[in-house]
Amino acid sequence: MKKVRLIDIANELGVSAVTVHNALTGNKGVSAALREKICSTAKQMGYDSAQAQQRKEPEQVRKIGTLISERYLAEYTTYYWKIYQELALAAAEYKCMTSVEILKYEQEDTYEFPQMAVEGMVDGIIVLGEISRPYMRELKSHLHVPLVFLDVYDRDLVEDAVIADNFYGMYQMTQYLFDRGLRNLSYVGSLHASSSIMDRYCGFTRAHLERGLAVRKEWVLEDRDGRGFIHVELPAELPEAFVCNCDLTAGAVIRQLEERGLRVPEDVSVTGFDNYAYPVCTDQRITTYEVNTRRMAQLALEKILRRLEDPNRKRSLEIVSGVIIEKNSVRQ
Repeated sequence: MKKVRLIDIANELGVSAVTVHNALTGNKGVSAALREKICSTAKQMGYDSAQAQQRKEPEQVRKIGTLISERYLAEYTTYYWKIYQELALAAAEYKCMTSVEILKYEQEDTYEFPQMAVEGMVDGIIVLGEISRPYMRELKSHLHVPLVFLDVYDRDLVEDAVIADNFYGMYQMTQYLFDRGLRNLSYVGSLHASSSIMDRYCGFTRAHLERGLAVRKEWVLEDRDGRGFIHVELPAELPEAFVCNCDLTAGAVIRQLEERGLRVPEDVSVTGFDNYAYPVCTDQRITTYEVNTRRMAQLALEKILRRLEDPNRKRSLEIVSGVIIEKNSVRQ
């Protein structure tokens, strides 16, 4: 007779192997009704309950996986590695373990699911950054572990999420430039590359509307290709300031301006977003909007741990505010 495994019971009930293990060993994080259902199914399938007790851990340590798309690792040491480091530091405080898995382009295209989830290696997954909507729908429908989105929100997926205050952050940055007498502004960011870039553009637009100013279409610039590589083509007629969706893009704009013999900020002002020092920008003091990545990481972990304790908990979106950091890339 074939030996019954935890994954067999999990597949039968449509839950994760970790949930089955917790139910059979008496660990926390499983409702009474689900625990009873799992135990009953295990008994019917002939699972050896003594085997489960031998596996019981003296103190449960939650295992949280982090999924990052390859597109965010396209150039240099990226902003998302910084956020993952914050997650790892926060995990130690919350007495849980973290791991990271990179979603390759071909895996996303062929709907190949992360191994950490397929093998039942994690209790829940934090999705860090944008991943295609069709892939996320498939992932949700086939996996039975909690998902929390970090630095991305999709209303249609209706999941727990933590994001930076992209809208009001860029709104404040744009008003900051207006207050310094700069009126002709360019927004630099591929609007459909991520929800964050789109939200920042909306904040940029609102600030213009409130001042009775128009956003010039020829000054809304793309900054990246489909694989995440940064490339900006400056317009023939330059604005007074380039408002960039991230510091890496701001650094690329500054390099191009300097190649044309222009000075920043004397001739043209440039702002960024995130306050993350990319290796290619270390000598550029870019005025930017600092995102509170530490608080975002803490909230994401809190959300997924609470979801494990109470699977029926109401879904929610947390928006974390930041602050403008003045450096020397804006004309005073």
